[in-house]
Amino acid sequence: MALHLGPILTAMVTPFDVHGRVDEEAIHRLVDHLLGHGSDGLVVCGTTGEAATLADDEHLRVIEVVVAEVRRNHPGASVVAGVGSNDTRHAVELTERATALDVDALLSVNPYYNRPSRRGIIAHYCEVVRATNLPILLYNIPQRTGADLPNDLLAELAQLDHIEGVKQANPANLARVDGLSIYAGNDDMLVDVLELGEAGGVLTASHIFGSEMRRMVDEPDRRREIDAGLSDVYRDLAIAPLACSLKAGLAMIGVPVGGPRLPYVELDADEQCTVRAMLERHGMLVAAA
Repeated sequence: MALHLGPILTAMVTPFDVHGRVDEEAIHRLVDHLLGHGSDGLVVCGTTGEAATLADDEHLRVIEVVVAEVRRNHPGASVVAGVGSNDTRHAVELTERATALDVDALLSVNPYYNRPSRRGIIAHYCEVVRATNLPILLYNIPQRTGADLPNDLLAELAQLDHIEGVKQANPANLARVDGLSIYAGNDDMLVDVLELGEAGGVLTASHIFGSEMRRMVDEPDRRREIDAGLSDVYRDLAIAPLACSLKAGLAMIGVPVGGPRLPYVELDADEQCTVRAMLERHGMLVAAA
């Protein structure tokens, strides 16, 4: 069963105010910016949303605020809620509570750090799927979890109720999988996912370059050219953890969302110069002025 979330999904940063609290007004502005510049939907409270630093009540409030803004001002856009945890009981609780918030789908990363066995991963998802009636997007990012989800395991997990897609962040595994819609988990994988005829991407550079990334969907004959033109964007945003560089870049184009929470830190002077120079090369600072 194909997921219908839209091809350009932005893994949204979580705005914080000067005191490090969730900034709900900035969330409204950011949602409007993203959905007005190429995004079909938003993934909230994922890695780029600094979910690891959010208390559960904050986590669920961010989802609630985003859903309210989307339903009110952007009907048709999708909201995917991050609900992953390396504690199955916690993942089940987040899944249940997010399901009640009118989201369109859930993003569920395999348990990280404790690195369960294959049987443990399957048992984990057997519990998670019982907690919802919504589509679940798996998330394979072995560089963060310490464990890969090979395609044969993904195909096995696809047999479980509600598991309908995967955010694939391991380029070595990029292939069609029976029963799953494939979303690029890294920005530089989007073009290859689209060339496979698959769903799209859960992206980060789309915070700033969403309209360009949308052109890869709308102009298939030029998508390789467009992707090549964004290679320096992917490179320079990766100079620091993406939540940090994206927040700095958004401030530079006039969409302030505050800084990150520890253990992330704001960009240093050299990193700021790298991001600013990249934005200048692409004419983004002129457009923001």
